Amino acid sequence: MKVSLESRRPAQSRADVVVLGRHTDGAPGEVADVDQRLGGFLSRVLAAEKFEGKPGQISYFFTNGKLPAARVMVVGLGARASADSETVRRAASATARRARDLGASSVAMYLPAAGISARERAQATVEGARLGTYRFEKYLKEKNGKVLASLAVLEPEGRQRDAGRDGVRLGEIGVDATMLARDLVNEPANVVTPSYLAERAQELAKTGRLRVRVLDKDACQELGMGAYLGVAQGSLEPPRFIHLTYAPGRRARRRVVIIGKGITFDSGGLDLKTADGMLRMKHDMAGAATVLGVFQALPRLRLPVEVHGLIAATENMPSGTAQRPGDIVRAMNGLTIEIGNTDAEGRLTLADAMSYAAREIKPTEMVELATLTGAIVIALGQGVTGLFATQDGLADRLLGASSAAGERMWRMPLHDEYKDGLKSEIADLNNVSSQRGAGAIVAALFMRDFTSGIPWAHLDIAGTAFSERELPLGPRGGTGVGVRTLLAYLTRVAGRR
Repeated sequence: MKVSLESRRPAQSRADVVVLGRHTDGAPGEVADVDQRLGGFLSRVLAAEKFEGKPGQISYFFTNGKLPAARVMVVGLGARASADSETVRRAASATARRARDLGASSVAMYLPAAGISARERAQATVEGARLGTYRFEKYLKEKNGKVLASLAVLEPEGRQRDAGRDGVRLGEIGVDATMLARDLVNEPANVVTPSYLAERAQELAKTGRLRVRVLDKDACQELGMGAYLGVAQGSLEPPRFIHLTYAPGRRARRRVVIIGKGITFDSGGLDLKTADGMLRMKHDMAGAATVLGVFQALPRLRLPVEVHGLIAATENMPSGTAQRPGDIVRAMNGLTIEIGNTDAEGRLTLADAMSYAAREIKPTEMVELATLTGAIVIALGQGVTGLFATQDGLADRLLGASSAAGERMWRMPLHDEYKDGLKSEIADLNNVSSQRGAGAIVAALFMRDFTSGIPWAHLDIAGTAFSERELPLGPRGGTGVGVRTLLAYLTRVAGRR
């Protein structure tokens, strides 16, 4: 989709469909202007359809040559007081889908939600329209022929056009990165192997201002990554430990590490999952996909912060060489771990990734994302990411970023007494708890032992990385969750907003 900012007023737009936003408590001037040019036809249609401006309401009609645009579409933005960027995203998504399904090739949008800036409005419009019309059709012989080819974000006020252009630019960067993550999650596991993720990271490093280091099994053994390699030993696919680095052109204000769980297929190992439980386990690398999406965006954003991305990529498979329940492995930081269940593998790979970050990078803070526990889905459902953090300031930055991105997140506790269940009689830790309940908290407590005291946040995206139903900003499948949140977070870390 080609995206642009246009300084035309909605009544002057030449797109196939011009979209206007309207609040429940009053119509903005541009709606009134279009209505006047149509001789009051817009207001008569809205009255006949009992259009109130509630979120999700859409009304559309032909202009019969009275305007340059062939159709006008009006979308509800709700009450002025409650409208925000997510209101605009969802309105843009819904109307872009409707325009596409009506056969339109081009659409122009003016969604002046009260209370947000021109830059935020433009960014949200681009995000909503592009994410909402995303499809993954790579393996379909017969593809959907209806495509929305162009989007114009309308900004009639001259003094706001520079802000609007910046918003369009930021929206494009965030959407491109999110779509990369979605594509990676939607690809099958016979394509997305650990080596494939490493190759994609190397491609990103060639095209952007990035450095990449890929460690093979022997290099990981030299570093003492016994927890990670214990998971990898059952698979024919060789493990790949990926370290991406973005360094700004000038002295960095902070050094941040982002870690993504990279289990490219999770069978459960010898503690085999059920057939239903294994079906979607290609998406167990969604955290890694988010990291790659973020690093696609960083060279374009040029933030004054040093960022490192880590992915301990492997499969978790059953075989004659697979890790056994009862085995003991030693992590890179020296702690020994008894394997209570081979299906609790993600925390093992992340333990070594965090130990690597602490020893080799020494960051100011680190954020890790993982499709880690079914328990977080029981606690928060399919639409909220669980946030665990060792520092309030880090948690607040992430919560503020998630709110700006419209990706729901809820902070969870780290109760130390729950860690008692992780005790082992023969090792420093067990990878699963002997006590019932609080599985998401226990998993976070396990990983906290590998942070070396560095401020750390864990995002459990098990309920948000993949959707079995269509969502307001995308179809069923990979969501790309976390990409836009982390970009907003890094922008805050850099001090830009």
